[in-house]
Amino acid sequence: MNSEPHCLTVEWPAPAQIRAAFTTRKGGRSRGPWASLNVADQVGDEPLVVAANRAALSAHLGMPTEPCWLTQSHSDILLDLDQPTSGRSGDAAITSRQVATVMVADCLPVLLCDEQGRQVAAVHAGWRGLATGLIIKTVAAFSSPPATLLAWLGPAIGPAAYRVGDDLYQRFVAADPHYASAFHTRGQHWHMDLARLAILQLNRAGVVRVSHSDRCVYDDPQNFFSYRRDGATGRMAALIWIDHNA
Repeated sequence: MNSEPHCLTVEWPAPAQIRAAFTTRKGGRSRGPWASLNVADQVGDEPLVVAANRAALSAHLGMPTEPCWLTQSHSDILLDLDQPTSGRSGDAAITSRQVATVMVADCLPVLLCDEQGRQVAAVHAGWRGLATGLIIKTVAAFSSPPATLLAWLGPAIGPAAYRVGDDLYQRFVAADPHYASAFHTRGQHWHMDLARLAILQLNRAGVVRVSHSDRCVYDDPQNFFSYRRDGATGRMAALIWIDHNA
């Protein structure tokens, strides 16, 4: 089995010292529904195998510190990783010294940095995070003005595969009528576009430079985990940090 971690290239006009990566499911040691590069330790995979996958990923990317693996719960909690008391329970992280990381298997990963390369952030943007304004909260936490920030949206479940109930449509449209453009109907069902919602929220917060991978994890089982497609499955990671030696 090939155990060399495989990552997508994050294509965006970030400063030279910004490092970012998004893992695929290829190049790890996990087996069964978690095969093979699962980086989550709370989805039923063997803990020692997950630890080996994480260590191989750190070595492969040459990260300056161990990634800050969050305990995610679809919350609206943003952590400042530069504060020693920040803990590890949350769904977004901002830092100037650590490796900010979020794990996904349908939800949208959002990476952020300022144009000077002084701060970075990672956001786990499922529908709950979008509904509670987690992206907007993260943008507001940057020291730099929103207009100087850049965002990258990674692979997530696409709108064609993401069927939701009328309650979610009503909830988002009640919060902002512009969110209606992120929903469409197919038959009797609503479909939600996570990336479109994220872009609307980023723009609303003042972030206009947004890059998007535009890849659907549901439709690509060879490269990506998808909880909605498979149920028991692994998680990918979106990682971002500052290379202070660049």
